[in-house]
Amino acid sequence: MGKKVSIAVIGAGNRGQAYGRYVSQHPDEAEITAVAEPHPVRRQRYAEEHQIPKENQYASWEELLAQPRLADGIIIATLDDLHVEPAVQAMEKGYAILLEKPIAHTWEGTRQIAEKARDTKTKVLVAHVLRYTNFYRRLKELVESQVIGEPRFVDHVEEIGYYHFAHSYVRGNWRNTAVAAPIILAKTCHDLDLLYWLFGAKCQTISSNASLVHFTEQAKPEGAGKRCIDCGIEAKCPYSARKIYINDNQGWPVSVITEDLSLAGRYQALKEGPYGRCVYACDNNVPDVQTVSLKFSNNLEINMALTAFSNRITRTTRIFGTHGELSADFDAGIIEISRFGENKQVITVESMAAGHGGGDFGLMHDFIRMLQGKDAKDGLTYIEDSLESHIMAFAAEQARHEQRIVEMEEWRVLG
Repeated sequence: MGKKVSIAVIGAGNRGQAYGRYVSQHPDEAEITAVAEPHPVRRQRYAEEHQIPKENQYASWEELLAQPRLADGIIIATLDDLHVEPAVQAMEKGYAILLEKPIAHTWEGTRQIAEKARDTKTKVLVAHVLRYTNFYRRLKELVESQVIGEPRFVDHVEEIGYYHFAHSYVRGNWRNTAVAAPIILAKTCHDLDLLYWLFGAKCQTISSNASLVHFTEQAKPEGAGKRCIDCGIEAKCPYSARKIYINDNQGWPVSVITEDLSLAGRYQALKEGPYGRCVYACDNNVPDVQTVSLKFSNNLEINMALTAFSNRITRTTRIFGTHGELSADFDAGIIEISRFGENKQVITVESMAAGHGGGDFGLMHDFIRMLQGKDAKDGLTYIEDSLESHIMAFAAEQARHEQRIVEMEEWRVLG
């Protein structure tokens, strides 16, 4: 056990709360000494949970960062388009940083943060939490052991889940690239990071296709209303806001739509807020399906896809090697190994209870180790390493918009 460290938090929403839970459960390792959050109820609740003194509770990140340094490290868990300025100013103040992914919602912002970290020699940890899960650590061990020989082809699918997509990418904060990162970066940078990390190689070329077909005005069913609470066909619609938010759930995604989780509070949110809108009548422009083809430097060919249209929220990975096949289902926690000519082996990986299969807590554990000055584990996602997934994401967007194969080297030069 090392020294107890102090942490400031910018953004007390869903992600800021997730990281705060680790601190609450490990009070001997860290304490949260300051918070910046514009929503007054959320700010007060967070301050009470972590016993943050009144003078260290701020309504904006600008107010917090105007003070002398208040902690050893800082967590930046704001929305995508509010990463650059807080991160840059935090580095200038001397904070070590845990930065929620993506690094920034634009390539220019991503470069600015990465260059500032390099120039100031600031330690910035990016929240690629899946590297910290038991499941993907086990999968990496199997790949590196060459249990199926040399990997030659990978088929990886992110199944976002129909209600998750409707919540976050049709009605929610990541619905439009005018205010958020493209979905290949906002959501699937996790997957791009995993592929880079699992196989220990960089992408050489990339191409992509994507489309938004279903969540459009053209696809709106006859009789659908502007809001689910006033819709004549709501009972038959799987994307009904009533079904998603008016239920026994007290956590995500219900916790996002209002601070008042009473029945009356939820109805009010659906009547007035963005989460009550018909999914066919929103201002979304995010593809509901996207495919990416990647060629890696170790002779590995990869097909990656994301889809809104799945019952489960999971990631499935099939790896085809020179001596067998490997199939991995993250949500189920199951890895199947089929060596050619041998019986199938099934491995069940126990998932930790914390968010992202234990990844949130694993990330926080390593962030605290970093603040304590301890040696980094090999899964630590410093910005220098995490940048690779963002480069792939922005290159994929270029490829799909220009409808061509993009060479990756042109994206890898900073400054």
